[in-house]
Amino acid sequence: MNQFESLSRRAIEAPESGIVAVVNHGRLKPGLIPLWAGEGDEKTPEFIARPAAEALLAGETFYTWQRGIPELRQALADYHARLFGRQLPLDAFCVTGSGMQAIKIAVEAVTNPGDEVIQITPAWPNFAAALGMSGGVSVAAPLDYANGRWSIDPDRIANAITPRTRALFINTPSNPTGWTATREDLVAILDLARKHGLWIIADEIYTRFFYAGGRAPSFMDIMDDDDRIIFVNTFSKNWSMTGWRVGWIVAPPSIIQVLENSVQYQTSGVAQFMQKGALAALEHGEDYVEAQIAKATKARDLFCDALTGTNRVVTQKPDGAFYAFFRIDGVTDTKAAAIDIVDRAGVGLAPGTAFAEGGSTFLRACFLRRLDHVEEAAGRLADYISSL
Repeated sequence: MNQFESLSRRAIEAPESGIVAVVNHGRLKPGLIPLWAGEGDEKTPEFIARPAAEALLAGETFYTWQRGIPELRQALADYHARLFGRQLPLDAFCVTGSGMQAIKIAVEAVTNPGDEVIQITPAWPNFAAALGMSGGVSVAAPLDYANGRWSIDPDRIANAITPRTRALFINTPSNPTGWTATREDLVAILDLARKHGLWIIADEIYTRFFYAGGRAPSFMDIMDDDDRIIFVNTFSKNWSMTGWRVGWIVAPPSIIQVLENSVQYQTSGVAQFMQKGALAALEHGEDYVEAQIAKATKARDLFCDALTGTNRVVTQKPDGAFYAFFRIDGVTDTKAAAIDIVDRAGVGLAPGTAFAEGGSTFLRACFLRRLDHVEEAAGRLADYISSL
């Protein structure tokens, strides 16, 4: 048995990201406009970076609170009170080393190897891969798609429930589709979870990017204190902090110690100087978030109008998040198409093959970028589509 074969099956079977494969192909192409990753093009603003740098230089480099420094957890509690009108105790929060780690911790807390988690698809691929590496099984509950719009049929979730189901993973607003659950959708999903004794892992990372105004509907609006819901979140999207890898969990206080134990055995906590930057984001970053939402709104309209104007693309403007998920007439192999678009159009897109059941014939573009780049990318894509 060679070195590779001696690795664990779960490690060997962890899939390579279908998005990264395209990124690796095109990342060095001169003049390429990268719309493939789920991030904007702005660096972290100074009002966040400076407090972190000052804390680093001041020597805040030692082990710290595993569940997060108290002042950051208080700021998170205040943020949730402002956003959702729900006052939560500090013991409901745990700071994590990214939203991805928050998801991994949540998965390991509610599943044993062999357990199933139902995931609404098309979906961001990392959840299913993280679940698989923990020995769980992802079960798809596909959205319905008609005339460019996505919608959920709660009966499809109900029909996917088996004796091995332990949780529902609900990402709304959705990456990649932009589908955003209505309050009625959330009520139906929560009723299913209560009926079957399931946990909900609620990924509401894009809740601020909701184009009807305000924020997206949330399980926070309808839940009771004894509901089995773990919220996973991140500082990445709202405050241009993707590279920082700082996130948080909101969960029933009765299980926070269990989640903190997972932090201990994975990272032993987030660096305190980085938490000072996250604190500044919460305390001083509301105007910045609102500016990002306004920017995304204009970019969404510009990009989607340009694509639909070709009469070869079926899509509608997403209700939430900051992605256009679209299908080009006649294109079926989207991984090959994404490579071709890099080579011929100089635009980086994510192939729909990366996004599980229901997404394989689509392409995803992140439009949270400066408007002249979005306009240029849309024009290049329109020319490419016209040449097919």
